Amino acid sequence: MYSFIFGFLLSITILLWNRYRLKAQLKHILTLSPDTRDLLGALPVITLIKREIGYIQEQYHKQQQELALKQQIIEIAPIAYLRVDEENQLLWCNQQAQNLLQIDRWQPGQIRLLLELVRSYELDQLIEQTRQSQTPQVNEWTFYPANYVPASHENQDYSKNSINSSAVALKGFSYPLPQGQVVVYIHNQQPLVELSRSRDRALSDLTHELRTPLTSIALISEWLEGRLADPESRRAKQMRQETQRLIHLVEDWLELSQIQENPHQSLCLELLELNDILLAAWQVVEPLAQQKKIHLSISGAKVLQFSGDRSRLIQVFINLLDNSIKHSLNNSEILVNLRDNQDNETIEINILDQGVGFLEKDIPHIFNRLYRGDTSRTRQNIESESIRSGSGLGLAIVQEIIEAHGGTITAENHPDTGGAWIKVMLTKTS
Repeated sequence: MYSFIFGFLLSITILLWNRYRLKAQLKHILTLSPDTRDLLGALPVITLIKREIGYIQEQYHKQQQELALKQQIIEIAPIAYLRVDEENQLLWCNQQAQNLLQIDRWQPGQIRLLLELVRSYELDQLIEQTRQSQTPQVNEWTFYPANYVPASHENQDYSKNSINSSAVALKGFSYPLPQGQVVVYIHNQQPLVELSRSRDRALSDLTHELRTPLTSIALISEWLEGRLADPESRRAKQMRQETQRLIHLVEDWLELSQIQENPHQSLCLELLELNDILLAAWQVVEPLAQQKKIHLSISGAKVLQFSGDRSRLIQVFINLLDNSIKHSLNNSEILVNLRDNQDNETIEINILDQGVGFLEKDIPHIFNRLYRGDTSRTRQNIESESIRSGSGLGLAIVQEIIEAHGGTITAENHPDTGGAWIKVMLTKTS
């Protein structure tokens, strides 16, 4: 009998102790919330708990609504959006990304490798660079869909089910997320490219129409120059020179447009030796160099053979050497260093002069059409007659020819000498 009563009292004591401890824990939890801290003495604990649970449910519902709204905004956004995990599996993308990248084998909630859905090396590289550096990245590239048909094959007979998808110019902005995830925003730049092409075509048509009347004016001014006395003869000569400058500008623009429109078709490839190309170009500009007592020094690899267009590449180096001479001091030297990069099958040509170099503000725009740098680039105001007076298109043509050969060209100031440094990279097989 006594043992039963003792057990019953012990059970009641344990129950009351557990209840007290639970209420103490609940009070401690409730004190963490500023909304319930001041109400602990006024309302029962159970009431406060129910109140907190209701508040948490309300906040959760609001956050779910906010998340759904943001996802809806991203879904209808005019810019493509996609998110991948640490293994490059596509977690989610909006409708714009599906249309732009032709993602037709993916459904929301489905996780698949991005490479299975979008065959774009540039996009994969952008994501990987972002993940490794953990910093935002920007890249521009041309996206070729899986069913892309090159322009040269458009007239061939394809099946009715074949869809000719055009290449699209894209610009991607990527941002790192926690746990190796990466989000990418992709902007379709094809409308801007088409607008630029349309503008260039219109301008090319205009320059083509200008060539005939300009030639007529040049002939008439030349005829007048020989039949008039001074000062009228000097005026006619000035008119002829200015007309000739306009003719050069028109010819340069037409040539640039032709190379840009059909870069590979404008080349006549053959096996070349680089030193022969450089010496042929130097022979053209050497009279100008002799006037300023400027010498050419070629160092590095002796024999460099590659595939290229002889006349176009001579044109490139005439322009580059002409610029170096024009902006060099008297009694100086132009250094040309040649390197054979056998690892990646490229040839590197470094052209350095001993002048004061480019202005920093000019360097990003040197190869832009019609860009002409500050007159202080003519070092120490030394005036010289160039092979062709500058039209602002020479270096743009040079860049187009180099890129048509699968190469690159950059301009900067040499860190040691401070002179202009032009670096040309050519592939051995164009």
